Amino acid sequence: MSVFPNDSAIVLVHGAWADGSCWNNVILPLQRHGLKVICAPIPLTSLTDDIAALTRALERTSGPVVLVGHAYSGAVIAAVREDRVKSLVYISALAPDEGETVAQVFYRNPPHPEAPKLAPDSHGFIWMSDDGFRRAVAHRASLDQTNIATAVQRPIAVQCIQEPAPTPTWKTKASWFLIAEEDRMINPKTLHFMADRMKAKVQSHPVDHSPMYTEPNLVIDVILDAARETLSR
Repeated sequence: MSVFPNDSAIVLVHGAWADGSCWNNVILPLQRHGLKVICAPIPLTSLTDDIAALTRALERTSGPVVLVGHAYSGAVIAAVREDRVKSLVYISALAPDEGETVAQVFYRNPPHPEAPKLAPDSHGFIWMSDDGFRRAVAHRASLDQTNIATAVQRPIAVQCIQEPAPTPTWKTKASWFLIAEEDRMINPKTLHFMADRMKAKVQSHPVDHSPMYTEPNLVIDVILDAARETLSR
């Protein structure tokens, strides 16, 4: 029997170069706790577009919600205005303040030596190289996993990272933050800065940028911590 209120939901939001399949290892374990789980598809075309897409996805839920964002989508989950969202969970995610852009926080500290060089194509979209997945996005994952991630990747528009963020809801909602101490995409110093600024409840582990692939139990644990503490309020 679930300890959570009826219709409680976890909404998982992918970041750049990903889709909902990046959460494959955490969906079923969360469902076994009696939680409705949705992987919200965002188009990665602009921050405004992505906020609107997540808002539409929330319409598929009816009860209290925990929003979970990885990487870029940390900016998206904090921009949605919905009272049913009880808490936010950041999985090695970016958390711009009001008026900041994703690019500003992403480049706040020097990049890791293995971080990929990012540049848009002629259409204004940024793709991730095969080497980028293996060396930085998920450097602890198996070759099979990085090959799959490379194959299913979706590009992110430059506009997503250059659009100033609205007032973030982490200023008023409880937040949890899984800091990946071996992150090669976002400098761990930047992760600590953002988590401290939002006064998040922090779990810090020696994992890579994509722990949903490589250490899914840690991701599940932090989501369940947020769910247990906030969904019954």
